[in-house]
Amino acid sequence: MLKEYQIKLAAFNDGKKVINLLKRSAQWMKDNSINQWQYLLSGGDDEEILNAIKGNETYIVLNDQDIIATFTLSPDQSEWDRHIFGPEANLDSLYMHRLAVSPDIIGKGLGKEILDWIFENVKTDKKFLRLDCVAGNHKLNQFYQHNGFEYIGETDEHSKYQKELNHE
Repeated sequence: MLKEYQIKLAAFNDGKKVINLLKRSAQWMKDNSINQWQYLLSGGDDEEILNAIKGNETYIVLNDQDIIATFTLSPDQSEWDRHIFGPEANLDSLYMHRLAVSPDIIGKGLGKEILDWIFENVKTDKKFLRLDCVAGNHKLNQFYQHNGFEYIGETDEHSKYQKELNHE
């Protein structure tokens, strides 16, 4: 599926579109009784999202000119990452945040293809890709486990996952 799309770093002028996609995803989850990202609906993290774009950490997936997915990869821990994983985890990990696929194409395999793309294309000296999600979001937890992520515990009702990055 991904062969039809282009993945690239988001430019600052993509910021509003990225935020819009994240809010549409948050609304879709709320409408489907999935407890994940409701804080985004009220503008929570808008500034952090724009800063990640400015810092060349946010990627977009394009179908023609439409942003159909986004994700952020950070080589540095955010305050949230320090809280969830502990400060010692910073040395060897890349952190993924806000992986979102447009609600109208959820379930078609794009999320898996994005993860595959990350492991095949992102060059880093970090050992692990780490992420977290709400522990009660069973489908998302299963998604990460089925894609080779190791469950490494829970903090504040958030499941923690990691997967070793490829080094050539």
